[in-house]
Amino acid sequence: MAPQDNVEKMQLRQNYRNVWHTDLSRSTQADTPYCCFAFWCGPCASYLLRKRALYNDMSRYTCCAGYMPCSGRCGESRCPELCLATEVFCCFGNSVASTRFLLQDEFNIQTTQCDNCIIGFMFCLSQVACIFSIVAMIVGIEELSEASQLLSCLADMVYCTVCACMQTQHKVEMDKRDGKFGPQPMAVPPMQQMSRFDQPIPPAVGYPQQGYPAPGYPQYPPQAYPPAGYPK
Repeated sequence: MAPQDNVEKMQLRQNYRNVWHTDLSRSTQADTPYCCFAFWCGPCASYLLRKRALYNDMSRYTCCAGYMPCSGRCGESRCPELCLATEVFCCFGNSVASTRFLLQDEFNIQTTQCDNCIIGFMFCLSQVACIFSIVAMIVGIEELSEASQLLSCLADMVYCTVCACMQTQHKVEMDKRDGKFGPQPMAVPPMQQMSRFDQPIPPAVGYPQQGYPAPGYPQYPPQAYPPAGYPK
């Protein structure tokens, strides 16, 4: 996919109307066991999620879901399983992002501002940790080197945590897609009022009415007398 196509796709993705079933801040609560699995074995989770996103049809597989310059040039058609395994282990971050873009484009899902802030914080922290490591290596101050190591460790922890939450978010969305959420119990419908022809606007169904019926309208049950002009 050409760089210009990627830019246009990113701009189009901002106008999607649907939202994720759960955002990143609540994905841990949505499926805690899977979030732990994705945290401790991220590449395995990424492999399974991409395969599931392709409806288990590996003939549709393309490296990085077609979002990278190398996509379609890695011999995916001959051995897609091996190529996917190589992708998730060697390019783990790209594999998670590619699955995310794949789901967003399929279901017109936008990313909320909260998710953007979390992802942006992860990238900024990684960049700051990288800069601190370079400065510490050049300056050679021991205290600065220790601070850079702590910052790098913090950045790695945030990166692993956000990726685990992101993969849990993808898994919950595909659970929703595949109908794995149990049927909701049938609730008793609220009492409804039938509209009357002698009212200009019928009452809102299912909502309580204040002062109904309005003054000046005849009360139910209607009078037993025949209407005017009707033969007795």
